[in-house]
Amino acid sequence: MRSLPLPLALTARLTPVAVLACAGWAMASGPDTTPTASGDTSSRQTAGESTSDAPSSATTSNAAAKTYDGAPAPCTSIPVATIKSLVPGAKTAGKEIPSTDTKLRRTCSWNALKGYDYRWLDVSFEIMDTDAAAAKEYKERVAEKSGGGAVPGLGDGGYSVVNLTTEDKQQTREGVVMAQVSNALVVVTYNGSDFENKKAPDTDEINKGAIKAAKSAVAALKGGQ
Repeated sequence: MRSLPLPLALTARLTPVAVLACAGWAMASGPDTTPTASGDTSSRQTAGESTSDAPSSATTSNAAAKTYDGAPAPCTSIPVATIKSLVPGAKTAGKEIPSTDTKLRRTCSWNALKGYDYRWLDVSFEIMDTDAAAAKEYKERVAEKSGGGAVPGLGDGGYSVVNLTTEDKQQTREGVVMAQVSNALVVVTYNGSDFENKKAPDTDEINKGAIKAAKSAVAALKGGQ
């Protein structure tokens, strides 16, 4: 079997993933609204009015609470059988991409060239300060990758898109699946090429593979809650 060089587009994917920075969330508590023990009616009314106008400390605490405080281990988020199926010949342990803050973002990659078939799989977990921040980021990314469709039952929101690129007559088909789960984002990237006939795997294969990996990643995130 002859050894073939990887296309530049695939080689460039080996560059470590940039890390997103997340801002902290400050919790505010409401004023003490306990009525005075005296019989002063005006004092009791003032206290009652303050209580109705100001948010309770319980409400504020709920708003600031985070479902996920940190990213789970990405390289154990996908079952070994799934790795063997999607990336034949890859080391099932995967390789975690270096991150400056593994609590906020963690990514694992698997890739292998078996014969002339090349496959690459990325699984990434990103933790935001709030559900609202995660929802906003999710919507922005979906808008950037138009042409795909919703994936029902994948967290609070799921989206899948597949694109075909050609470089030096070599085709590569890549699928991206994104999911928002409370204050976390799960992003899966799966692509492939055939270096013998310069064709890419069909859309259905790549799309189903990416969705399968994403479902496993979301389950791993929820299981480690």
